[in-house]
Amino acid sequence: MVKMKYLLIGVLIVIIGIVVVFNFFRSEEKKVKKRFHFLSEWVSKSPDENAFNMLQKNKKIGTLFDEPCELKVPSHSLSGSYKRDEIMSYAMSARSHVSQLDLKFYDFNIVFPEKEIAKVTLTARLLGKSTVGEQVDETRELECVLKKIGKKWLFSAIEVVEVLKK
Repeated sequence: MVKMKYLLIGVLIVIIGIVVVFNFFRSEEKKVKKRFHFLSEWVSKSPDENAFNMLQKNKKIGTLFDEPCELKVPSHSLSGSYKRDEIMSYAMSARSHVSQLDLKFYDFNIVFPEKEIAKVTLTARLLGKSTVGEQVDETRELECVLKKIGKKWLFSAIEVVEVLKK
């Protein structure tokens, strides 16, 4: 009877531990996904966006990145370590060449290899229209590393993965 009581208490402690760990990682996963939601929202551009809103979004984009942040985008010859101001400058330049832009993220795979580090593999789709009327439709696989600094998850590295075509 006494052994059964200790066994029941042990099982209960294990279950509580699993629930706590699951909820902790689940909430951190939601916080990481939220950063991608913000990036999507602030990179996206509507045809009627004015210059003031464009500047505000650009400032917000800068708040998502660690300093420095490693960027590797082989298709655009962009590779290296960049400061927030440089990233904001690239974002402003890219957004000025489009009249409409929509960025969406899909297929999240989030792992936490170390405390306060998240590695995320996902698919990004960019749809829009350039200022000269050309359609933009790009889908890329990304590998991102986010670090938790203070209470915020910041992008520390973003790499566009080259996918082989058949």
